[in-house]
Amino acid sequence: MCEPVYKAETGCEVRRIRFQPSGVSEKDAISVLVYVFFPLTLWVKISLTITTSEYVPVHPMFHHQKKITVSSKASKKFHGNLYRVEGVIPESTSRLSDFLYRPENRVTWDKSLKVYNMVQKIDSETFICHTITQSFAMGSISPRDFIDLVHLKCCEGNMDIISSASVDFPTYPPSSNYIRGYNHACGCVCSPLQENPAHSKLVMFVQTEMRGRLAPSIIEATMPSHLVSFILNAKDGIKTHKIPSRCGCHHNGHSSFLKK
Repeated sequence: MCEPVYKAETGCEVRRIRFQPSGVSEKDAISVLVYVFFPLTLWVKISLTITTSEYVPVHPMFHHQKKITVSSKASKKFHGNLYRVEGVIPESTSRLSDFLYRPENRVTWDKSLKVYNMVQKIDSETFICHTITQSFAMGSISPRDFIDLVHLKCCEGNMDIISSASVDFPTYPPSSNYIRGYNHACGCVCSPLQENPAHSKLVMFVQTEMRGRLAPSIIEATMPSHLVSFILNAKDGIKTHKIPSRCGCHHNGHSSFLKK
């Protein structure tokens, strides 16, 4: 069953979500949509309105070299940082969000992952995925695995929000092979670039709890470059992966592949 817990004043704190091994019933799916993704998407929207002055710039040279900015502030969810990453992708918003949302080709372009599998479809815009990362920081951070709930929401102004958060899923319990990490409320916001609507502005909010016995200084030193690499991988990947145009309920013909 689903056990969502939130703080009403923020509308966005996800503490725990648990699904039965037998799958997700219609009642549970509705519960997920009402109690999870409305506040989770709202959290991403609220994060987008926070002025960048509230974040501390991280490695400013990235802005000049790659036109990507990374900044951070203390997370309210765990003893770590909430990172804000912003970059420009030369692709339309609907194609970019479809590309980022699709699980089937993720490991072919996202070099930080070795496994990214959809393990449970909830509805046409929502699924649970199992992710296993590559080691990074020259091996100082070993592979982690995650179980995340992922949701795509199309908003006014041709803006798409992909929100996610880690969940308990008994079918995929933690194993001795990997340290189970935890993603507190995260999200990607894809919107048309104001000066060139054919291109998209991608803003990401990431607060990943790696767990294990990692010194915070190691994570703080390596996470910015890791996030920049994700933007660069996405920019290169969308050039080589053709996203088929589809008709559906979303703006500008944008629709979810999960409806198939």
